[in-house]
Amino acid sequence: MDFDLDSEHQLLRQTVRDFMEKEVAPVIEEHEREHRFPVEIVKRLGEMGWLGIPIPEDEGGAGMDTLAYAIAVEEIGRVWGSLGLIVAAHTSLGCGPLHLAGTKEQKDRYLVPMASGKVIGAYGLTEPGAGSDAGGTRTTARWEGEGAGDFEPGGAGEWVIDGSKRFITNAGQAGTYIITARTGSKDDGNAEISAFILPADTPGFRVVRIEDKLGLHASATGELAFDRCRIPAENLLGERGDGFRTFLKILDGGRISIGALALGIAQGAYDASIPYAQTRQQFGKPIGSFQGVAFMIADMATEIEAARSMVWKSAWLKDQGRDYSLVAAQAKLFASEVSSRVTNAAIQVHGGYGYVTEYPVERYLRDAKLTEIGEGTSQVQRLVIARRVLGLRVG
Repeated sequence: MDFDLDSEHQLLRQTVRDFMEKEVAPVIEEHEREHRFPVEIVKRLGEMGWLGIPIPEDEGGAGMDTLAYAIAVEEIGRVWGSLGLIVAAHTSLGCGPLHLAGTKEQKDRYLVPMASGKVIGAYGLTEPGAGSDAGGTRTTARWEGEGAGDFEPGGAGEWVIDGSKRFITNAGQAGTYIITARTGSKDDGNAEISAFILPADTPGFRVVRIEDKLGLHASATGELAFDRCRIPAENLLGERGDGFRTFLKILDGGRISIGALALGIAQGAYDASIPYAQTRQQFGKPIGSFQGVAFMIADMATEIEAARSMVWKSAWLKDQGRDYSLVAAQAKLFASEVSSRVTNAAIQVHGGYGYVTEYPVERYLRDAKLTEIGEGTSQVQRLVIARRVLGLRVG
């Protein structure tokens, strides 16, 4: 059992870290304060091949593995949570469905530009009334073909999409959206959910608003609206009715990236706390010499190390082609809650200084909270885990 990263992963880790610290860190506060999407920085990431790390080279990506991707997201999130979320949503949720279910033609037309960083991607699943309950999707896709016939693969016609999506990361910045819509009902009465590729310039599509969030201010989270959006038959992603199954597979992988993001945010808060505890003087000595502070630091270090092991293991299992869904849910659950605990402790270590924007730890705390919500809340993760462990329908 070898816990050391190989030379390729070590080089990627150091390269991303250097870039984030030297070229990105100086502009973070400006972007966060102005709630400004970092267009130029994202473009740079694309040019360096970091927007398609786990996507094969023949599909426009860097051809690296999931572990490399998790390492990159962690290192980005360690310095800037907003940028880490942008990358994670684009890669896992935007590129992922096309890699998983796209045809050769769809990959050439949509995935290659996305994985190579020329086009940003987004995934439209959540709705105002349907989050974790994807079966409650109200957005519809109606087939309008030649004559009165039903949809047939390869047939002439269009899908007409009506509805809305909410809390969509990269809204207004993405050039390609992967969305889910109800295309009918199954024999058992449950919704038939299908997935579609929707270019941002589709008539009838618009971004209704950009959310004003607690944290992650430089990432764009918005509401999408579809008013008789017409897309061609070939923009159906995968088989009709397979959208729900595809979305479950995508969320399994997405949990790895959110776990990595949570880990990075926690590491950033921890890294800020160590020198502060070593140099901040009270009663004539560093506050880190007081047991109350020292024990907080010890807990932070221990939990981060445990979270990293879980995130990296889930990535490794995925790269080995083994079942990783349970471990990914465990990693995402644990890492996200560790992130909230660590960032909260970081503010406590900093005292009053941690509560003001002069120091970055208050931003880390605000950013960490999203990781307990996105890609399935902590409660949903516990449901997923319990069902797998018990073999029962826990509800």
